[in-house]
Amino acid sequence: VQLQASGGGSVQAGDSLRLSCERSGGGPHNYGMGWFRQAPGKEREFVAAMGWSGGSSHYANYARGRFTIARGNAKNTVYLQMSSLKPEDTAVYYCAAGRGGTTTPSARMYDYWGQGTLVTVSS
Repeated sequence: VQLQASGGGSVQAGDSLRLSCERSGGGPHNYGMGWFRQAPGKEREFVAAMGWSGGSSHYANYARGRFTIARGNAKNTVYLQMSSLKPEDTAVYYCAAGRGGTTTPSARMYDYWGQGTLVTVSS
């Protein structure tokens, strides 16, 4: 499984941004898809997750109501739509895939990781 994250950039506080994660390889298995982020000097933290086939999604408290994780129509892409961005959202955002459809907030339960895309939010 290969994951390619994209869509990061520099925005102003209050702006919106959509990150994409394109998955290739791995066959038709059921994967859970998660987004994590890591700010400078901080540990990687959970943002959101959902099953590859859809179903329920889960969010970190700070993301709920501002961020939305969704699967694209192409079925090999998962998006993270972010709105009302704040300077504290500045981080490298990573997408991850976990076998068995996991949607846990625990990063160690994900088997594959993309390279990360940088989001910078200025005030």
